[in-house]
Amino acid sequence: MDINNHGFIRVAAASPKVRVADCDYNVYEMKSVIGDAVAEGVQVLCLPELGITGYTCGDLFLQTALQNKAIDSLFELVAFLKDKPSLIVIAGMPLACRGALYNVAVVLSAEGILGVVPKRYIPNNREFYEKRWFISGDLLRDTAVEIGDDLYPVASASTIFQTPFGCFGVEICEDLWRPIPPSLQLSVEGAHIIFNLSASNELVGKNAYRRSLVSQQSARCCGGYVYASNGCGESTTDTVFSGACFIAENGSMLAESNRFSFENEMIIADIDVSMLEHERMVDNNFTIPARGAEDIYACIDRVSVEKMYRSVEPHPFIPSSETADENLGDVFRIQSHGLAKRLKHIGTDKAVIGISGGLDSTLALLVAVNTFDLLKIPRTGICGITMPGFGTTGRTYSNALSLMRSLGVTVKEISIVESITQHFKDIGHDIDDQSVTYENAQARERMQILMDYANKIGGIVVGTGNLSELALGWTTYNGDHMSMYGVNSGVPKTLVATLVRWIADTQMEDAVKPVLQDVLDTPFSPELLPPGKDGLIGQRTESVVGPYELHDFFLYRMLRFGDSPSRICLFAQMAFHETYSFEEIRKWLRIFYRRFFAQQFKRSCLPDAPKVGSVSLSPRTDWRMPSDAAADLWLDELERVEPFTV
Repeated sequence: MDINNHGFIRVAAASPKVRVADCDYNVYEMKSVIGDAVAEGVQVLCLPELGITGYTCGDLFLQTALQNKAIDSLFELVAFLKDKPSLIVIAGMPLACRGALYNVAVVLSAEGILGVVPKRYIPNNREFYEKRWFISGDLLRDTAVEIGDDLYPVASASTIFQTPFGCFGVEICEDLWRPIPPSLQLSVEGAHIIFNLSASNELVGKNAYRRSLVSQQSARCCGGYVYASNGCGESTTDTVFSGACFIAENGSMLAESNRFSFENEMIIADIDVSMLEHERMVDNNFTIPARGAEDIYACIDRVSVEKMYRSVEPHPFIPSSETADENLGDVFRIQSHGLAKRLKHIGTDKAVIGISGGLDSTLALLVAVNTFDLLKIPRTGICGITMPGFGTTGRTYSNALSLMRSLGVTVKEISIVESITQHFKDIGHDIDDQSVTYENAQARERMQILMDYANKIGGIVVGTGNLSELALGWTTYNGDHMSMYGVNSGVPKTLVATLVRWIADTQMEDAVKPVLQDVLDTPFSPELLPPGKDGLIGQRTESVVGPYELHDFFLYRMLRFGDSPSRICLFAQMAFHETYSFEEIRKWLRIFYRRFFAQQFKRSCLPDAPKVGSVSLSPRTDWRMPSDAAADLWLDELERVEPFTV
């Protein structure tokens, strides 16, 4: 598989074994790491700060013998890379120029030495006293520096290294810890990835801070951040180093090394450059200025790999266990406070909700109950109306009534069978013709009842439809598509179930929990077609439109990252290879695209609703699309997608 075709570049951070001032040993271990990197298809490898000599050489840095040996060792690495056209290596060393010594990163490839990046912030406090030996790269005014018998470019504060698969910048250790790190400017100038050659010693609690710093900087830069630090072979006269390495991407940690290892350590990750470019395009604060002659171009070959160094979350809308309480609580509070503001603005203490016994109406009711509790309004101001029809089963009917009674809201039952039967007579529709008319008439009749009853009591209709249904158009226009305020419109189906379960476990009285559990166990269905002969639900949503977990995944990748059909298929295969075949994924993605494009007209006139996550289909916040846009481009690409072997 050619990962570059899908917008990725493979990077690595390594901490090779090191001996202080033993350049031959250090280069030997670097070569070993480089060989492993080539075998794994790595395209850019970051090594630690001053790795050729070791970081803890002290006054030996001022010895000409060590400086010269470092240069000889550098050219040994250059020669080693001559037959490795797919790899760029960034190595650290001391470099003398015009009577001053600089701490530099040297960028190497099969082409030779591409450029030299000097460290700009020189630490001189506590255990660090680098100013004894090195001066800031800001004082190096030369545009080129002599190494051996040739001149090589010196990277300025805004120099970008451009490869065919992404651009990168380089900073060194302390640069990251300053109030305005060079990486910020480099990212604004167009660097997708920052490589940091570091020598960060260990202290109690420091690693957590360092990890957070790397992760946060990747988020600020809206880019990748690759961090490599020196390992245990450094001098322990005053400090101990652990070989901490990190690879982060836009705030997420992709890989982290084992610390305190006596062996070579290397971590690898596939950075999603395509996603980063989309994020910056949406952000609009990464407008890249006209590039100057200071950019350095680096040619590297494509790589074909058998696997990807990247995990894909199959349920991106569902928070991890570590953040579940906070994130689910925030969703519930956003929904509740949005409804509270609307009730206060209107000046009403009445709300009307259609209760089917399904998940969506259950969540809407729980939100309404929480809202009324927050506003200190009696729950009896919430009127739950269950409206049995041709497809209502005993299970959902019973759950609807039990839920409303256990929550203490006003319960009302209005059957739609008689009114719909009359309606079919009025419009000349055969009641045995269970077509779309048969189904939609029921949904519209229910909405008419809700709207009119809300008018009668001076309240508002609280909508129950979720984000996934809006994406697929699995709503009846002017039926359940409509409301006076939709509390679930920003919540995808996969999150609805997780949220209801969390509310049941943490927010509800014991009497409500058994009902909520049975609602959670009930298959998804609009219940617009008659039950089976066994009295059970005969119409199952996912057998018609497909699995919601897939559609939510498709929706997230398309809207959040602007992914093409080929990239969505790739990620879906990585996430669901144990659950769905490639053909199944492509089948349901095809349906997703067809429905998403065809049903935009419903989203163009959505009722007000709160945005709760990073993906929204509201025409007033996130998604503006013509209702008559063609899906051909997406569907044509989808037919050309080849399966990826995970």
